[in-house]
Amino acid sequence: MHPIDRILRASLLIAALLASAAVWWPAPAQAARIKEVASVQGVRSNQLVGYGLVVGLDGTGDQTTSAPFATQSLLALLQQMGVTVPAGTNMQLKNLATVMVTAQLPAFAQPGQTIDVNVSSLANAKSLRGGTLIATPLKGADGQIYAIAQGNMVVGGAGASAAGSKVQINHLSAGRIPDGAMVERSVATPIADGDSIQLDLHSSDFATAREVVRAINGRMGSGTADAVDGRVVRVRMPASADARVTFMAEIENLDIKQAMPSAKVVINARTGSIVMNQAVTLAACAVAHGNLSVTISTTPTASQPGPLARAGQTVVTEKADITITQQAGALVQMAPGAKLADVVKALNTLGATPQDLLAILQALKSAGALTAELEVI
Repeated sequence: MHPIDRILRASLLIAALLASAAVWWPAPAQAARIKEVASVQGVRSNQLVGYGLVVGLDGTGDQTTSAPFATQSLLALLQQMGVTVPAGTNMQLKNLATVMVTAQLPAFAQPGQTIDVNVSSLANAKSLRGGTLIATPLKGADGQIYAIAQGNMVVGGAGASAAGSKVQINHLSAGRIPDGAMVERSVATPIADGDSIQLDLHSSDFATAREVVRAINGRMGSGTADAVDGRVVRVRMPASADARVTFMAEIENLDIKQAMPSAKVVINARTGSIVMNQAVTLAACAVAHGNLSVTISTTPTASQPGPLARAGQTVVTEKADITITQQAGALVQMAPGAKLADVVKALNTLGATPQDLLAILQALKSAGALTAELEVI
């Protein structure tokens, strides 16, 4: 064989092998960092809540006749500022709204730092657009004040009304103040206490806990981490605070192999949404699906006395017609599917609506043909 022909044949063979490599070469395992699957116990945000007043509205505030606590709140505020309002004064307030203020106090937040706050109308204000929140203490679950909120709100909506007509875009009774609260008190975290910390996995899984322990011990030395159960991993920490920060920065970015999640189908009965993960499988089965509809139509009829009758009255009655229609449902054989694509293809052959699939999936689970956990939210 000519040397050129040999080179050409070898080149074709290499090209064929490279082209088929994507088919037979195993795909790399999906990796995740420890910070994405676990969190440090005690290092978390805290919810804050407060009751306040929004002023400066353009006549879109609370109707004080149906929300008397708006007037009471204003009187209490004025008394704190040294203003005395005569008793029995009829205060018709249109530029004032009572609101609830909520915020998240992040971990390690220190006094003097700022956080965002959400402001929501409490009574019957039509709009909070253009309002200013008066200084509002934000308290935690222990009743202590951790921040003070105040500032001009950003409302992502607009609206106008006149002569009984109204046009509105988005929501007008809630807004947000970026950096609207000043932190006044910090929350202690247990990361500097004791000789160890606890990593809490976001989901209970023994395989994930084992992989976290292997990754930490492989990087920091044997015996550094121990798995307590399927959700808790205890990690021994250095003594100094600076060393602990460096230690946490090292281990939270370690890659681990994520275990295959358990098969689960999440069903939202209110919206008809159905979501399933890649571990869902389907056994061979047969499903018959038919639609049943009931139609009720009502026709009003009037019964009047005769033209020469001396007495009587007109009686209005209703005539109802009820029709039941049932479409034929063919028995559809569904082939077994070991992949998510096969399950989706089999369910699509039924031609059922999402609402009908809710009942079909529950029936498949009861028949033992669907290997997945059904969760209704």
